Amino acid sequence: MATLDFKDTIVQISERISKLKDSIETEEATKNAFILPMLQALGYDVFNPLEVVPEFTCDIGTKKGEKIDFAIQKNGKPIILIEAKYWKQELSLLDNQLLRYFHVSDARFGILTNGIIYKFYTDIDKNNVMDEKPFLEVNMENLTDAKIEQMKKFHKSYFNENEILSTANELKLTIAIKGIVKHEFLNPGEDFTKFFVKEINDGKYSAKLIEAYTPILKKCIQSYINDVISERLNTAIESGKENIENKENKKEQSEIPEGAVEVSEDGKIVTTQEELDAFMIVKNILRQKIDVSRISYKDFQSYFTIRIDESQWKWIVRLSISKTGIIKIGFPTEDYKNNKWFTIEKIDDIYNYSDRIIQTLEIALKMQL
Repeated sequence: MATLDFKDTIVQISERISKLKDSIETEEATKNAFILPMLQALGYDVFNPLEVVPEFTCDIGTKKGEKIDFAIQKNGKPIILIEAKYWKQELSLLDNQLLRYFHVSDARFGILTNGIIYKFYTDIDKNNVMDEKPFLEVNMENLTDAKIEQMKKFHKSYFNENEILSTANELKLTIAIKGIVKHEFLNPGEDFTKFFVKEINDGKYSAKLIEAYTPILKKCIQSYINDVISERLNTAIESGKENIENKENKKEQSEIPEGAVEVSEDGKIVTTQEELDAFMIVKNILRQKIDVSRISYKDFQSYFTIRIDESQWKWIVRLSISKTGIIKIGFPTEDYKNNKWFTIEKIDDIYNYSDRIIQTLEIALKMQL
């Protein structure tokens, strides 16, 4: 089920970073608090040393027993090498172990991270030699939907080496082209200005014309950018007015879904009274085992989850109610590697699973994050 809400999981890790980073004082703590949860979010079993190998050994020439922080393996071979740093540390490939280890391993991808910044590398320029620049850089404190989608390609369920390499090449070209465009827009060069001179003067140009056109071209570019920004702002303002009017109309027309207690702003997540009733039942079951203030819920599009300590990992019960009214409750299995669903007739039937709920709570309380 984790892959269904990948974005939500990444956003929660981002929020976790904001809350905890000032209390993280070592590289090892950075790994445990930020990097291992990220690997879990990407679908890898951090407790399986055959899949996520800590202190992965890479022998380089006469140097034996050299180690890198993590290697993600598939079929016994490394596919991703990960070099981890303390969250306050700047990330540089200069004399970095990742750069040295990359060419002696079978892995095609390397990640350099301090738990907040993730830099993704491959070998586009020269086979088996890691590029000097990353093809993707993600700042967990400044996330965008586009970056989250790119990270999702490294999820265990979607990992495809050829597809990622193709995307990496495209991303690298995109970064390079954007850099050129930015430079030319800010300071138009001679060749760039020459194009406009020739277009306006029937193919004719001269050094004098290029010199005269350069400051005018710079002003025109800035003016055009301002026009685009202004147009988009006006469109956004008009769209905002329409959304407000639509929301007011919906309220007036009582178009809130039947049974809904709360609806998200985008209308995609609807929290129902049945879900809140389930939350109260679970709290009641666990009341004698734990302070109920530690129990909370989070509603997703595909299910409603009840958890402790507002942790995405320490969930106790998931509830799924289909459009046809079929109710299912889910419990984690195999130490949270999977989950199992049971169909119930009514919300009160959750009481029939009281022992299982208490057992799951005990497992969650023992988890080390």
